[in-house]
Amino acid sequence: MTVASDSSLEVLHGVASDVFTGALAACNIASAFDRRIRIEGNALHRLLPDGSGPASIDLACYKRIFVIALGKAAGPMLKVLLERMTRRKGVRGICCTNQLPHERNWRFRYFEGGHPLPNEDTFAAARAALALLRRAKKDTLVFFLISGGGSAMFDLPLDPQITLEDAIAFHRILIGCGAPIAEINTLRKHFSAVKGGRLALAAPEAAKISLLLPDVPLRTLDALSSGPTSPDHSTVADARELLAKYELAPKFPPAVRAFFERTDLPESPGNKSWRPPFLQKLPPMLPTRLPWIEAVPARRATDAAALNGEQAVFRDSVFEILLSSHDLMENARALAQKAGYHTVVDNSCDDWDCASAARYLLERFHALRLVHARVCLISVGEVTVALSRNPGAGGRNQQFALACALELEKYPREQLTVLSAGSDGIDGNTQSAGAIADPTTAARARAFGFDPAQSLARFNACPLFTALGDSIVTGPTGQNLRDLRLLIAEKS
Repeated sequence: MTVASDSSLEVLHGVASDVFTGALAACNIASAFDRRIRIEGNALHRLLPDGSGPASIDLACYKRIFVIALGKAAGPMLKVLLERMTRRKGVRGICCTNQLPHERNWRFRYFEGGHPLPNEDTFAAARAALALLRRAKKDTLVFFLISGGGSAMFDLPLDPQITLEDAIAFHRILIGCGAPIAEINTLRKHFSAVKGGRLALAAPEAAKISLLLPDVPLRTLDALSSGPTSPDHSTVADARELLAKYELAPKFPPAVRAFFERTDLPESPGNKSWRPPFLQKLPPMLPTRLPWIEAVPARRATDAAALNGEQAVFRDSVFEILLSSHDLMENARALAQKAGYHTVVDNSCDDWDCASAARYLLERFHALRLVHARVCLISVGEVTVALSRNPGAGGRNQQFALACALELEKYPREQLTVLSAGSDGIDGNTQSAGAIADPTTAARARAFGFDPAQSLARFNACPLFTALGDSIVTGPTGQNLRDLRLLIAEKS
């Protein structure tokens, strides 16, 4: 039987790797910041994407500026903001990320929060941020720099009786239950003292600007880091419905279970009359903005007293998306086209079960390559996985690649490659960003003593791909724009 040559597949591996790394490199935080925000003297200009012109905020109105940066991109985002505010003195804040930056500003407190599970710094950072925000008055402007990963690395239970060990177990159970991220984060919002809008509520009189790097679907932006500054549209009833749907309560530690079973479980702040699509149980929708992500006229902090309670907190907030998975996708498309491939984008399987997503994209891929000699199918977003009690070393991207490898084995003569990798450089509990698979992957793995089907069932794909040299290792990227999947084919 004739098989695709190792050299031809190696070339395809290189193409896939170059598209991924090139697309990620093009998602530059500094450039994105300058496209949205410009600071000139005491004037902060928001460059509105609809071309209607800048909306300006007079920084001279504020005696103090606080910055709360959280998530995997907190370090780079904070660095860019401070570089553009060199003339402002007295800026203070908190930075909580999973890898501390080498260069640190002495006016900031830095915390190395845990991910994917919380740690002591997770709680310490949340406490420090709340303490700082409670000092904010009408003369204070607060920047919130929010990126993905903040749900785990920045948290504090609403119930002070819940320990860190309880919180770790809570997060571990959620990430292994197979639920989409928006549903997982609905439960996190109702558990936390700093999520679901409660972080913003800690500084009710201050003006607020949230700069976002979402790792969630754009239709559910309030799921980003579980929405610490966003009004929450989910309810306690929604949380309890999800607990029942995934049979979670019996798995929780006693203190967490008792908390969710309280009859007086407090609602998170926000407009409960507006329902995001996943709560409406409607067909998927993808508006470019949620109703609360709109241009808000700049105002002096002194008029906040005229507004009432929680509505004032969010009505006077400005939200701006700096980068998203859409940017990652468009960069990948441009690079694949430049390399001579017919490109197709299909994000239909966002938040699908991993196995279902693999089947769907491979079917689409095989149909496309019957028509096009050189084709690249691009998909961004995340797939879900349900973990066993004792999972191995792996993540959703390596799981997806291994599932594809077993199917690609049916096409030994074909030049086919599948790449799946996380833009943050970390896949699950491993140091790999993801992996590359082709029609020879399964056979090569068996030659090394692996059983690919067993590795897939045990969620233990990382050792297999590492042995083959097909792991993608970037190290932490300082980004978190969801996952990129590339399915690339050439005629033999």
